[in-house]
Amino acid sequence: MDKVMIRCPAKINLSLDVVGKREDGYHLLRMINQSVSLYDYITVEKTDSKIVLTANKNDIPLDESNTCYKAAKLIINRFNLKGGVRIHIEKNIPHGAGLGGGSSDAAGVIKAMNQIFELKMSLDNMMDIGVKIGADLPYCIVNRTSLAEGIGERITPLEPIENFNIVIAKPNVAVSTKEVYMNLKLDEVSKRPDIDRLIEYIKRRDYKSLASNMVNVLETVTIREYPVIGEVKNIMHEFDALGSIMTGSGSAVFGIFENEERAEVCYNRLRDYLKEVYLVKTVNEGV
Repeated sequence: MDKVMIRCPAKINLSLDVVGKREDGYHLLRMINQSVSLYDYITVEKTDSKIVLTANKNDIPLDESNTCYKAAKLIINRFNLKGGVRIHIEKNIPHGAGLGGGSSDAAGVIKAMNQIFELKMSLDNMMDIGVKIGADLPYCIVNRTSLAEGIGERITPLEPIENFNIVIAKPNVAVSTKEVYMNLKLDEVSKRPDIDRLIEYIKRRDYKSLASNMVNVLETVTIREYPVIGEVKNIMHEFDALGSIMTGSGSAVFGIFENEERAEVCYNRLRDYLKEVYLVKTVNEGV
């Protein structure tokens, strides 16, 4: 097998709490992650020399700063592989949205190279490589409803959530994850998610209670800086979302809806207002 295509889903945080800070400056998190049916597609092909990246969009870096390049280089060095790979990125997940697109793409490269070079890496092996690139990588290897802890790298699978109707909307603002965390003041956070209770709701399949109790503490920073994020949340609630929060450090917002019809009505309303709006469902794909 010399060529493999991997489907790489976006991820959302069904809640996100910041529970502390490490000495090295990284924040400690507790969050519930979920993959959704918005995909990038990564094609990896074995070649005789070096790593070459191509993409379907002009604004994607195709050098060593790209997470896909980093993943390929790590594996080539780790396993002392001869030759290289050509990687094509078909990008659909928006940048700077909190949807984990770059991490998901790099996870796709790890999975593809595991197949092409017959490396026989276990799930844990792939997650160990992934975390060297970014804290979201281990989750993007797993791609199912999970509790993520630490800096995001400690993953505990939960009861899978199937076929939620979700609208994702990305306002036309660029949010810096680094600046959001720098400006987060934990002593000023008045509302936090009860992650353990949310996990119980998932176990009981009480999805209405789950949706109505979602919280992302990073909104205390981003909505103050970018009021449009709060406006998008309000529109989703006006159009009968069971719950709506920002994902990650933003700027994307998602809403959960009781059925596809209500989701479509909200989707059509937001399409009048924003360019990047997506109608998706939850997925649990695994490796």
